[in-house]
Amino acid sequence: MATLVLVHGAWGGAHGFRHVRRLLRQAGHEVSTPCLTGIGERVHLASPLVNLSTHVRDVVHHILYEDLEQITLVGFSYGGMVVTGALEHVAERVRHLVFLDAFVPDDGDCVAGLVRGDARQKIRLGEDWLLQGPLREYDSPEEARWMGLRRTPQPGACFTEAVHLAQPLESFAFTRTYVKATRSPPQDPGEAAFRRAAQRARQSPAWRYVEIDSNHMLSSNRPQALADLLAQIAEAA
Repeated sequence: MATLVLVHGAWGGAHGFRHVRRLLRQAGHEVSTPCLTGIGERVHLASPLVNLSTHVRDVVHHILYEDLEQITLVGFSYGGMVVTGALEHVAERVRHLVFLDAFVPDDGDCVAGLVRGDARQKIRLGEDWLLQGPLREYDSPEEARWMGLRRTPQPGACFTEAVHLAQPLESFAFTRTYVKATRSPPQDPGEAAFRRAAQRARQSPAWRYVEIDSNHMLSSNRPQALADLLAQIAEAA
């Protein structure tokens, strides 16, 4: 049995992993899906003070308070920033790190910089501190409706705060995998950064690289394939 912690992306919540979580638990694995402050089921806690550090603490405290060891830590999309920031505090508890069609930052990177090409972005005066997310496509109209009702805006400071990483990801003792969704069009928000991250993984012997035939919403569109893959990664790590 493996222990997995699945960290969701921006404008989402732990509910986005509900299909994958159920399948992994049915297969006998221990799975938890912490929800990040200010979005998803914790949208009532949204404020201009919520930033990347807030979400890093959400995940770090979840792991520490649950006393989870030898975990497969999975970050989806924006969640790649969160799991990277968490390493300063819980790296010794991580057995394998998985970036699921996600940002892979270096020290000092922020989401806005990775998307726009500027290393450090800040919210400008007069800008709304809550940002609406892009429309995403789902294979199932029913899933699209269900997820759409639970879509929440996200505090912009999550995208402008830089991540802290004391050493390159490749130098940590745990193993690491990048999972790329192959059907996302190049104009999708964040896709250029995800493709750069995938290329980094493909070119490095420190990484494993896997593809899934889906657009960015892998956990909704390919839950069985994703659950099988995560179980395989966790068991082999």
